[in-house]
Amino acid sequence: MAPSKKTTKEVTPVAEPPKTYKREKLQELEQKAQTRWDQEKLFEINAPGPDEPADPKFMATFPFPYMNGLLHLGHSFSLSKVEFAVAYERMKGKRALFPFGFHVTGMPIKACADKLKNEIKMFGEDFSGYAQKSNPTAESEPEVEEEQKPAENGVDPTKIVKKHGKAAAKKTGDKYQFQIMRSMGVPNEEIKKFADPIYWLYYFPPLAIEDLKRFGAHVDWRRSFITTDVNPYFDSFVRWQFNQLKSSTPPRVAFGERYTIYSPLDGQPCMDHDRSSGEGVGVQEYTGIKLQVLVDDVVSQPEAERDTVKGLPVGQKIASAEILKALGGRKVFLVAATLRPETMYGQTNCYVGVDIEYGVYAVNNEEAWVCTERAARNMAYQGLFEERGVMKKLADLKGWDLVGMPLKAPLSPFDKVYTLPMEGVLETKGTGVVTSVPSDSPDDYVTLQDLLKKPAYYNVQTKWIEPFLPPRPIIDTPNFGNLAAVKAVKDLKINSQKDKPALKEAKELVYKEGFYNGVMLVGNQAGKSVQEAKPLVRAQLIQIGEAFPYCEPEGLVISRSGDECVVTLAPQWYMDYGEASWKKLAEECLSGMETFSTETRNAFEKNLDWLGQWACSRSFGLGSRLPWDQQYLIESLSDSTIYMAYYTVAHMLHGGVLDGSKPGSAGIAASDMTDAVWSYILLNGPYPSDTKIPQATLDKLRREFEYFYPLDLRCSGKDLVTNHLTFFIYNHTAIFPKEKWPKAVRANGHLLLNGDKMSKSTGNFLTIRQALDIYGADATRFALADAGDGMEDANYLDKTADEAILKLFTEKEWMEEVLKEAEEGKLRTGPLTWNDRVFEAELAKLVADADKAYQSMLYREAVKVAFFELTNARGEYRKATMGSNVASGSDDEKFERMHKDLVLKYIEIQALVLAPITPHWSEHIWSDLLKKPQSIQRARWPSIQAPADSEALLAAAGYVRGLGSRIRSTEDQASKKKAKKGAARAAPVDPDAPRTLRLYVGSTFPSWQDEALAVLKETWDEAAQALKGNEKELLAKKGLMKNKQVMPFVVAMKQSIEQLGPKAFDRQLPFDELETLEANLDFIRRDLSGLKISRVEVLVKESLKVGEGGVDGDDVKKAESAYIEIQALVLAPITPHWSEHIWSDLLKKPQSIQRARWPSIQAPADSEALLAAAGYVRGLGSRIRSTEDQASKKKAKKGAARAAPVDPDAPRTLRLYVGSTFPSWQDEALAVLKETWDEAAQALKGNEKELLAKKGLMKNKQVMPFVVAMKQSIEQLGPKAFDRQLPFDELETLEANLDFIRRDLSGLKISRVEVLVKESLKVGEGGVDGDDVKKAESAVPGHPQYRII
Repeated sequence: MAPSKKTTKEVTPVAEPPKTYKREKLQELEQKAQTRWDQEKLFEINAPGPDEPADPKFMATFPFPYMNGLLHLGHSFSLSKVEFAVAYERMKGKRALFPFGFHVTGMPIKACADKLKNEIKMFGEDFSGYAQKSNPTAESEPEVEEEQKPAENGVDPTKIVKKHGKAAAKKTGDKYQFQIMRSMGVPNEEIKKFADPIYWLYYFPPLAIEDLKRFGAHVDWRRSFITTDVNPYFDSFVRWQFNQLKSSTPPRVAFGERYTIYSPLDGQPCMDHDRSSGEGVGVQEYTGIKLQVLVDDVVSQPEAERDTVKGLPVGQKIASAEILKALGGRKVFLVAATLRPETMYGQTNCYVGVDIEYGVYAVNNEEAWVCTERAARNMAYQGLFEERGVMKKLADLKGWDLVGMPLKAPLSPFDKVYTLPMEGVLETKGTGVVTSVPSDSPDDYVTLQDLLKKPAYYNVQTKWIEPFLPPRPIIDTPNFGNLAAVKAVKDLKINSQKDKPALKEAKELVYKEGFYNGVMLVGNQAGKSVQEAKPLVRAQLIQIGEAFPYCEPEGLVISRSGDECVVTLAPQWYMDYGEASWKKLAEECLSGMETFSTETRNAFEKNLDWLGQWACSRSFGLGSRLPWDQQYLIESLSDSTIYMAYYTVAHMLHGGVLDGSKPGSAGIAASDMTDAVWSYILLNGPYPSDTKIPQATLDKLRREFEYFYPLDLRCSGKDLVTNHLTFFIYNHTAIFPKEKWPKAVRANGHLLLNGDKMSKSTGNFLTIRQALDIYGADATRFALADAGDGMEDANYLDKTADEAILKLFTEKEWMEEVLKEAEEGKLRTGPLTWNDRVFEAELAKLVADADKAYQSMLYREAVKVAFFELTNARGEYRKATMGSNVASGSDDEKFERMHKDLVLKYIEIQALVLAPITPHWSEHIWSDLLKKPQSIQRARWPSIQAPADSEALLAAAGYVRGLGSRIRSTEDQASKKKAKKGAARAAPVDPDAPRTLRLYVGSTFPSWQDEALAVLKETWDEAAQALKGNEKELLAKKGLMKNKQVMPFVVAMKQSIEQLGPKAFDRQLPFDELETLEANLDFIRRDLSGLKISRVEVLVKESLKVGEGGVDGDDVKKAESAYIEIQALVLAPITPHWSEHIWSDLLKKPQSIQRARWPSIQAPADSEALLAAAGYVRGLGSRIRSTEDQASKKKAKKGAARAAPVDPDAPRTLRLYVGSTFPSWQDEALAVLKETWDEAAQALKGNEKELLAKKGLMKNKQVMPFVVAMKQSIEQLGPKAFDRQLPFDELETLEANLDFIRRDLSGLKISRVEVLVKESLKVGEGGVDGDDVKKAESAVPGHPQYRII
């Protein structure tokens, strides 16, 4: 039953937001604008008619949201990307279409409805029964009580109230579905209706439309729809889609038995969108190994004669009369799950977790298997037991009940092995039983060693272990020999099961070595590689009945109905993703798509590499049925791959009626939308001879599709790359011709709220409706645009939204005020002044910058330019023409005032460039203030002609505006310096006396700068558009390196060249400096009024003569340094006041340092090596002291420091260990990075992870930190970083500085320093012991290790 229209508006707000005048005024403007847009149908976009010009088009979509609740702020973040893009493209003259549908396919809605059915049975239709069974006080006010509790769970209630108390944060910990419905504002009396899943389809979509209209979304609502067979038009489209896929060559949909994640409660596969947790978890396939429990051996031996475990006879429980009776003569097997069936030749025992609960499960009348209940549940649904889905438990056992039991292990060289205890056996992974191969499993080998060392502690008998050691070789490897586990344990110095990190590393090393390089030594496959033998051994074991295929989920998966999922082997329809020819098409599509970031493209490529078959059918839920197999429904990720094409014609089929219950303008019945009709519209097929629909009508539908397709942009959260967005690519390539493939996908990160993850459970959560109530639409949109643009998580800040309200309101008020002044004739008219032309140039530049930001979909940058920089430019213009925020020299000072035309132009531009982000505010400015006849939604992007000398104007304006700031800063520093010396105590005679500012300008640069710049020009590679990097050599040849000012200048110039290219070589100012200063004397005076400047003079350095025009020696002296002012402008160096003090005051030099020349000193030929060696030696002591200090603090924390050494003042020896080689894994990783170096681009390609994985290097946990560090080094140094050899002799350097190192470490009581070479160490020689060898192992060139003895 569908709710009435009245009902859809009865969502009860939990609390009213506080009333604020400014927000409410902006919200009034929003309502007014929305009413106008709706009345004028401004967002209803059609394809051009046959006789209309074919305007450019832009179609963008957002994945339709699932309608089991209200839209939240996370939805609005992703859809805002589409919203801003569509609004911008519309302003660029395109027919920009933003359609929006609603997804209701799948299990979530049905699962919620089923929960409500149960809750109604439990508590009644009004749920009053719940209050009687719980605390009635707590239930009466769940929202308030829960939200304002003390922070028991780490939740700060004041923080929640600050964030969302204004609009009611979600209640934490809602247990029942009816409570969740209440928290969404659904009236209590209406909740019972949601027990019907269809009711959801009619309740939440209208609310979403209402919210998005309030948001100001540019959506053509005529094209909206809901999915499933409730909408017969969409249902026919999905059926056509799947018929197309099935009839493809090869077929893209196939049928067969396959392993899939399955919900026993729901009775069907549980795909990603059917899960409440575990999205992305796949199937892990094992080989189940059957180890027969030799029950008869135990039974035949009297209990008194058996070995004991914890004082009890072995097998007392499993060999009891009760269990033997339950077994009914069945053979009993411990079943272990392994990923390495080829190693079964080396089995020596089996492990169990002693505290794990096991069950004995009947497989059939002949066998019973021992495993965990979780594993048995998976097995039952894989057809391994007699009755699918049924577990027949014969007995319960604890792990201790199995320890000591004799077993027969398949392929093992031993007739009998034993069950032993092991720490860390997981109940949540595998079967809880672990078969042991100590030759090739470090965990197994170390556990046996532990048991052998402490048999009494572990309650085992040594005779269960000793006969099976040492392990027997079964696989030979080049790097780890034929006992890989033994060598790895020894190499990594692993001492027990508790060395978890080292064991993990050893396991990875051994597995990689065995799989990629191992050769079988035993069995039928001896001589074959492990890769070749592995499937053959597995097949052999399964064939002889000693193993079976076993699967389980890779991790915990919970369905929407709350069921823990299993893996089942079921016949089902599946999408054949990954099939070679189809994958090739998908890769071709991706290669031609814009992804806006390398990260997104890499994610797609990675997903295409691993994605395989995907179950597309289910038995229950909501959806469309497979057209050829009506017992199955199409799952939710499979009916949502090409529906964007449906948008193009939906308005004509059912015109905004979401369920398609009424035909649209085309007048077509849903039953007439046959496959042939869809093919005519979407695939340019032949006109169907048996259709009732006139061809002219179908031609209109075809024209809509042909015009709007292909899709120009798809925006989504990054989490959908792994499923929906990749399916989207696959299905488009399967059905449509290449010219209709999607053109762009933009993926964004998740949205944080005030820096924290959005979560209903913590109350850090906002629906769109709540955000609109608190902030209004434009402030919300403003904060969303400012939240972030990349694949990293974005951050929506309450503070930004709050400030946006204030900023937009204040700007609106200023515009209203200045427009009133314009009407009253208070603004200037006539020719443009210098300040006007500067403002005009800034407007033109900022319009271009905003255009670039919108085009690149960088909306944070768009906000920065379109609002902040534009209002700042207006502020500077007011400051220059009206003296705003600047003190004047007298009360009657005259200002030129702002120019009317430019003020109007600014207001118009501000409204237009902000219109995509704050459309309601812009509409008010455009229509109500500027009195434009048409809505701003019909306006075009602003066009403004920049002055011909725009670049010079902008540079000159920046120069003038920065001058006052620099002078104030310099004077402030000088004042502080004087005060520090005590000079400030003598107050000036008249602190208020007017002062004159003399500015000295120079027309030339120092000759050494010109020479250095000429060298840089010489190293410029025009083809590569980059410097060659050999400037130091050329500078040295010309003797310029002797001047200490040269290198800082060169570094700064290189940075400028990297940013600007060869233009940076031209350092001449693009404006006349003297003319600019003289034109702005009044502005400079007013800007420096705080320094009591009453007059500004400009003097040219080259024209100064003492005695003329009041010029004295100090003027000439100051002018000598005029080039520094120019240099400060173009390069921003540091003014050397301190050096002047040292030179003149301390060294008593007669002339200023500005007249001095740098001394000539020839650097040694091996200068670079000497400097590197000096840095190495000087840093050594610091590193050792820091390490010792940390070690001392650590000991003190543990209490070890309480025992003082016998003689703390006794002299100590420092042993330094140096290494001459790097670890092989570092060399291998570096070789991979070299392989990814692009010489032409002078950059890494970014595919190193893939290559490292192929070479097996990713299994070494040290590799990635090393690679990250090397990448940073390569980014800084280029290919030079690949050469890691030191530029100096490390051993020679250390030996030459032994005394310095000893003195530097005197605080550690070091009296002697020794240097030892790692590769030459031998225990027993020269006092070297085992600790020396151990310490020296990690020494590499440039990074010595040490030991203090």
